[in-house]
Amino acid sequence: MNDAATLAEPEITPQIVAEHGLSEDEYAIILDRLGREPNLVELGIFSVMWSEHCSYKSSRIHLAKLPTEAPWVIQGPGENAGVIDIGDGQAAVFKMESHNHPSYIEPYQGAATGVGGILRDVFTMGARPVANMNALRFGDPGHPKMKHLVQGVVAGIGGYGNCVGVPTVGGETNFHASYDGNILVNAMTVGVADADKIFYSAATGVGNPIVYVGSKTGRDGIHGATMASADFAEDAEEKRPTVQVGDPFTEKLLIEACLELMATDAIVAIQDMGAAGLTSSSVEMATNGKTGIRLNMDAVPQREEGMTPYEMMLSESQERMLMVLKPGKEAMARAIFEKWELDFAVIGEVTDTQRMVLEWQGEVVCDIPLGPLADDAPKYDRPAMSREEYKAWAKVKPLDPDSIPESSDIGADLLKLMASSDLASRRWIWEQYDSQVGADTLQKSGGDAAVVRVHGSNKGLAITTDCTPRYCYADPYEGGKQAIAEAYRNLCAVGARPLAVTNCLNFANPERPEIMAQFTGCLEGMGDACRALDFPIVSGNVSLYNESKATGGGSAILPTPAIGGVGVIDDVSKMATIGFKNEGDAIFLVGEKPGKGRWNIGQSLWLREKFGREEGAPPPVDLAKEREAGEFVLQLVNRKIATAVHDVADGGLLVALSEMALAGNLGCQLLALDQRKGHYEASLFGEDQGRYVVCGDAETILEVSSDSDIEIYRIGTVKGDHIWITDPVKDSLLLDKIALADLRAAHESFFRYWMEG
Repeated sequence: MNDAATLAEPEITPQIVAEHGLSEDEYAIILDRLGREPNLVELGIFSVMWSEHCSYKSSRIHLAKLPTEAPWVIQGPGENAGVIDIGDGQAAVFKMESHNHPSYIEPYQGAATGVGGILRDVFTMGARPVANMNALRFGDPGHPKMKHLVQGVVAGIGGYGNCVGVPTVGGETNFHASYDGNILVNAMTVGVADADKIFYSAATGVGNPIVYVGSKTGRDGIHGATMASADFAEDAEEKRPTVQVGDPFTEKLLIEACLELMATDAIVAIQDMGAAGLTSSSVEMATNGKTGIRLNMDAVPQREEGMTPYEMMLSESQERMLMVLKPGKEAMARAIFEKWELDFAVIGEVTDTQRMVLEWQGEVVCDIPLGPLADDAPKYDRPAMSREEYKAWAKVKPLDPDSIPESSDIGADLLKLMASSDLASRRWIWEQYDSQVGADTLQKSGGDAAVVRVHGSNKGLAITTDCTPRYCYADPYEGGKQAIAEAYRNLCAVGARPLAVTNCLNFANPERPEIMAQFTGCLEGMGDACRALDFPIVSGNVSLYNESKATGGGSAILPTPAIGGVGVIDDVSKMATIGFKNEGDAIFLVGEKPGKGRWNIGQSLWLREKFGREEGAPPPVDLAKEREAGEFVLQLVNRKIATAVHDVADGGLLVALSEMALAGNLGCQLLALDQRKGHYEASLFGEDQGRYVVCGDAETILEVSSDSDIEIYRIGTVKGDHIWITDPVKDSLLLDKIALADLRAAHESFFRYWMEG
């Protein structure tokens, strides 16, 4: 019998198995694969590797259907981050990940370590991080815990990102009661590397040394991956010890030390110690290299006394990396890390056994095959409702246009929307982030996409995060399409060529058929949109079990497949921004004109904020028209014809125009688009897709549009310091003049009043 099975360990009881998040069937598989009972160390390793967070056991079969390839894709899903070619021998490296459960339990450290983890995923690939983004979802602002959560998360993101010296350049923040008991904190990092100097995680070379670098291992974060793979019960606060503690100053040292070592020829493979810590990093490296691994647990740097192999393997202490070095390079590598005042230890070697063997105090404490831990881990095709079954379950009411009263005051509606939690200025948030460190940020929060110059060049990377969860709930397929389409649209709006996507797929309990219907529907829509727009998915993260039974909390979150889009601008002098620039510029709507026989006010913010109704189908997404409109806008931007560009999204056309006016501090006179009953509001607040507002010289824009089949309409003129709408036929005002000062006061009010109590 294997030595590992003869250790004096507690008996593995059904209760211990359940406490490790394993089902009876899964434990039976472990017994079958091992041919014996595991000891506690081995059970812990199986527990974290088979957790939803690490194994993707409920999602792998569906993720395999997504498009992941294109001529410019260097590395797709399967590594620490995705890699795309951005020309001139350079590559962009990027990924988005969740830190939802930890951020609800301990918002500052949960958000901070989320930023730290995604930074490591990117510089592990050999890239210098150049920008951070985020996608945040909070509950009802009136919930007694919500202000505390928002303050903690924002402080954590700013505290870590600012200290580590990587600019936080944008993101999105939304509110909905479904997140009351389970907020979402999704962090994204983008880095730049030489395209021929990308580093990978496959451990190869039998006998090559395995080294541990970074911070010492403590007891923080033990079973963090398992905690992130279950919904919250009423003991959420008791899970506080599973939240990691971050140190951004150590992270900064780790970045510099790793990049310095990467400039040599010493590294064979490198892996971040993220979720499941030393366990997942070592298993993934050996699995990817089709080798084995032997670790000496006595050599692991420890910051606490009496740590056991179980604790060391499952700890999620931050700022740690695992490397395989070429033989003889240990002394050079040690000198670099000690110069940066970081721990460095040779803790094992690569073997040819395809097994994980751990030794501690002269004994073998773990000896298990790698196959069952990774490639052969359980994989579930969970039951999902059909589209019709889901539609009946969701109970999304069809929208009857005749049931919507005609607005008596369009101006009041606009001010209400601009002051709402979903549309109000995020100034309070982004002023806490250092967006300018590195001096290459060209556009940050407030535009359609952030833009960061590729250092030392005229090239820029455009970055956006997007998703509309209310659409995904009402119609998962259309919602998935729309999330991709909006990311595509936001990149085009700043003049970037959309290249690739990362994602963070946040859903509730996959064991419920209605939730799997949301998941599969959203992925199907995302896949179709990515294929139609040549916008492949190169990295991502799945976060399931985002629901809560905690007192005062909600149940399942809205389906939230957050999308991170990246594009390239070949010449940043041509970059577009949203603010009105010149008095007299013509304003055009690109894309289908509202009121053409359709009622697209369903699921709109106007309907929710004015009437408290979340009804109807989301606006459909025509992918062919999305691509046509995007390519037309890119043409206008690249030829420097458009003086301002903004996509039409949440809140509809009038909100988009208001945002442009506030950004440029110039008003506009608009022409009535459609005055038929039930369509006038739709023309202003309907959220029809595939649309942009562009400004510039009317004759030039129309001349360019004449060479295509694009739909484009003159809707107004930039002028003055008010916004108003005239009816040229009746020579009357349909919207009385709203002063930009009043619009700005409404837009800036939400966070100021909320945070001041």
